[in-house]
Amino acid sequence: MFGVLVFVFGTLVVVNAWQVVDAKFAAASAAREAARTYVEGRDTDGAARSAVVAADEAIVGHGRSLERASVSLVSGGFSRCRRVVFEARYRVPLLLVPVVGSFGDGFTVSARHAEVVDPYRSGLSGAADCG
Repeated sequence: MFGVLVFVFGTLVVVNAWQVVDAKFAAASAAREAARTYVEGRDTDGAARSAVVAADEAIVGHGRSLERASVSLVSGGFSRCRRVVFEARYRVPLLLVPVVGSFGDGFTVSARHAEVVDPYRSGLSGAADCG
């Protein structure tokens, strides 16, 4: 009986450790997609909206819940040669039991990604001086 209990407990530990790794992958993907979509946008407002939508799609694509995720522009802006940094955060439950569900607040994993707005793109004002 003790061996079965150790096996079940060990399996839960491995499953929960993988949940953290997988959540980190999802956050990294969301931050990357948000930054890439933002720098390819047409204007500031449209780029920000598109970035959030792309990040949400990345989270959902990884099979994660949007209620536990958040994405934000950390630094930068929408102008030539500006470096923009997006951060994605995902709250991982403390314990996940496969059929029963999740328990506890757990902790938050985060990831950041940076991109530079193309200095030669059309539609933006100002000179292309990234020096």
